[in-house]
Amino acid sequence: MPITIPEAMDDAGAQAATKVAASRSLPRYLLSSALAGAFVGVAVVLLASVSGPLLAVESPWTKLVQGVVFGIALTLVVFAGAELFTGNVMVMVQGLVARRIRAVEAAAVLVASLIGNLAGSVGFAALVHGGGSLTGPGADLVAKAVAAKDALTGPQLLWRSILCNLLVCLALWMASRTRSDGAKLAVLWWALLAFIASGFEHSVANMTLFSLGVFEGSATWGELARNLSWTVPGNMIGGGILVGLAYAWIATPAKTTAPLLDERPAPAPAELQPTG
Repeated sequence: MPITIPEAMDDAGAQAATKVAASRSLPRYLLSSALAGAFVGVAVVLLASVSGPLLAVESPWTKLVQGVVFGIALTLVVFAGAELFTGNVMVMVQGLVARRIRAVEAAAVLVASLIGNLAGSVGFAALVHGGGSLTGPGADLVAKAVAAKDALTGPQLLWRSILCNLLVCLALWMASRTRSDGAKLAVLWWALLAFIASGFEHSVANMTLFSLGVFEGSATWGELARNLSWTVPGNMIGGGILVGLAYAWIATPAKTTAPLLDERPAPAPAELQPTG
């Protein structure tokens, strides 16, 4: 059974404080964030490699296969240990509500993790390009994907990124409420399948995707910047407000004026009545 929501909120507050403490060693924290960007990049490359041939023949199974394999992203982040911006949004909001951290500390963690994620994503994309492993249908999928994303309007990117991090942070929130590693894997996998197969927008995944497009000649850094200008705020709304703040409020005990059971006065004993 999952632990209670208030208990999970206590854990989130402690986790937020731990992240703030870790961020004070900036080089180590940036490295941990870069690893998270690379881990999500692994999922992007895997997705392109296995679903590229399906897209080339217009298979109806393309999106389902993409969703099935993308779970490797959060699996690596959670079990290997790395700092992912989109998940940090939820944790930092919950830490603020619990008064375990200050706003300036939360902002520092978010900025550092976003910068590190970008560095790791671009670096991983450069390694993949240098190795030449993503060719043929996989490279074609990347080109089509970045073109499709760049064709979206700003509001479309915003709404899709809100929905994306709603699911990503729900995955992390559910994983935090279970002590079973098997259950963690299951909830992470299902939520990521939903966001990928539904076509939502994840800012960190887009960092690797557009970087691959830049190296392959099918995208520009300006297109990546435009995408992030919409998807980063959207991811913050979806994870920070719709999950982080929502569950922080749910975990807050309701105020009541009714006295507790052990505070109520005991009823006066009934008068003894004469008998016989």
